Amino acid sequence: MPDLRGAPAPACVVAVPVRNEVDRIGACLRALAGQEAIGARGLGIVLFLNNCTDGTAEAVAALAPSLGLPLRVVEREFSGAHAGWARREAMEAAAAWLDEAAPDGVILTTDADSRVPPDWVARNLAALARGADAIAGTIALDAAEAARLPEALHARGRLEGAYEALLVALEALIDPVAHDPWPRHATRSGATLAVRLPVYRAAGGMPALPVGEDRAFVAALLRADARVRHAPDIVVVTSGRLDGRAPGGAADTMRRRCEAPESPCDPRLEPLSRALFRYAWGRRLRRLHAAGCLGRTRLWAPWLRIGREEARRIAALPTFGACLAAVAEASPLLVHRPLSPGALPGHIRRARALLAGLRRGAAGIRALRALGPGRSRPALGRASERAGNA
Repeated sequence: MPDLRGAPAPACVVAVPVRNEVDRIGACLRALAGQEAIGARGLGIVLFLNNCTDGTAEAVAALAPSLGLPLRVVEREFSGAHAGWARREAMEAAAAWLDEAAPDGVILTTDADSRVPPDWVARNLAALARGADAIAGTIALDAAEAARLPEALHARGRLEGAYEALLVALEALIDPVAHDPWPRHATRSGATLAVRLPVYRAAGGMPALPVGEDRAFVAALLRADARVRHAPDIVVVTSGRLDGRAPGGAADTMRRRCEAPESPCDPRLEPLSRALFRYAWGRRLRRLHAAGCLGRTRLWAPWLRIGREEARRIAALPTFGACLAAVAEASPLLVHRPLSPGALPGHIRRARALLAGLRRGAAGIRALRALGPGRSRPALGRASERAGNA
């Protein structure tokens, strides 16, 4: 393997955690080496090989000379290894590389069992250039592997995907965010993330969690008021296997749903009434904060059942993102309650009707009322209306 440690630091570095991926690492690296519109030294790759026992390291060494990209390989053996720890180590190594000569550079991350499209880096950089601090792409399952999955799993996935898209569209209408406009998505996967190095540092880096480190990282970015763009035009192909390398990851989730078809949906797929309540209050709190009135806690805390002292603590937090996250944690009315798969068709029908009404303008009010008084309509009260108009 060529020693490229003396080469100039690239402007962006892709961090890839790897464990026993001898059959897939080649496709991953060739996809990264085939990136378009990137200068000869514009892109570097960090492979973090942890606890590999299947010949992955040898496969990487054989392929490295043909890549034409600066490549750094870190090998570690650690009995306590897990997915979040490995991704953090990979991204910290990428950050250290950028620190050498590109302190304003960009860290990207993907998975060893994923294949990025030829314009993946270019699209991420373009989205950052438009004013975002971090980019979350979306994913698609490998077609050949997806074809081997049970049809029942696909059917559930279609329902969940349809409902999630409706919720995202409703949120974009009710609580729009300038730097993350519609169309957008809600995926936050380590298979496709990009972040400016200073923003990565400010958010505390990738959290070393056994499960869900990618979602937790985006949540940390949002708490720090980073401008996160959920870009629908950035799509990475990832594995559809059921024998994943990360306990608690996507493969485990799919396998559990095969074994227990009625297992709850993802927590973000909550009942429509709760989702509407969440989005409406997000809008009101955002307006209060923009007007410098979040400290007037009587306008929001009682309606969310948050005590006076806790509300004052929340209002004093340094960023709006931190305030919003703290409100969600403190209010019993904002606890996520995931749906059962059997409830999805009914919620999809109601969400479609509501979205169509909102997009027609005034007719949206009638569609909202049709959901049922006191049950599906977010009852916010007069004080909250005043807060929303602040």
